[in-house]
Amino acid sequence: MSFSIAGKTAIITGAANGIGLAIGRKFAEAGANVMFADMDEKRLIEELGEQVDEGNVRYFAGDLREKLTIANLLSATLDAFDQVDILVNGSRQVIPSDPLDTDDDSVKTLLNQNLMPALRLSQVVAKRMIKQAGDDDEGPAGAIINLSSIAARRTHPDLMAYSVSTAALDQLTRSMAVALAPNRIRVNAIALGSVMSASLRSTLKENRDFREDIENHTPLARIAAPTELTDTAQFLASDAAGFMTGQILTIDGGRTLLDPVAAPAH
Repeated sequence: MSFSIAGKTAIITGAANGIGLAIGRKFAEAGANVMFADMDEKRLIEELGEQVDEGNVRYFAGDLREKLTIANLLSATLDAFDQVDILVNGSRQVIPSDPLDTDDDSVKTLLNQNLMPALRLSQVVAKRMIKQAGDDDEGPAGAIINLSSIAARRTHPDLMAYSVSTAALDQLTRSMAVALAPNRIRVNAIALGSVMSASLRSTLKENRDFREDIENHTPLARIAAPTELTDTAQFLASDAAGFMTGQILTIDGGRTLLDPVAAPAH
């Protein structure tokens, strides 16, 4: 079975750069209608260029921490393409945290950034998918993919808040997979190791030793390019993964095979 998603409509969040942008471009090339969503409108326009508002590509700029923005994103997608079949929750933020600082609000910040938009958007999109399916009780109704991290399973004090938020996202994936299975909506996640996202690129500029640290703790000894994840995302979005739900697929260059507690999980 092929990984075809041609003719389907996908919403991709965190799509102005890095991983979300790469997945959106891959989906568009595969013939899907794609709504690229992000807070950074300028970057969206720069990256999409002449594709904006033409053919199978649209963009939406807004803060998905706001419930109204989520509703507006769904409305904009339906106005453009009449349906939604795939959701990729790719918006992520990484900030350092101090577990012993009682004034550190990083856990709250990252739950609001990395978890709650994925939950709320999944809820409204799932309701739309159920409505689209109507009385049809055969075939897939939709696919939701969450971009998570191996930080959910690794322990690194400076990334406690990020680890908590991604662990919560993993559990959200499992819970929603069970809840939506009767409606034939599949929910899976991809747990990422070190991928050259915009945030990691910024971190590496500030700390040149960080790259060496990551590579030394990764059996494949390198940082992945965003394009190395896109085929997995397309597989999960396609009917080829029709009997997969509630799964967390790991793409980390072998990082989780090693034991060091201090190894960064970015």
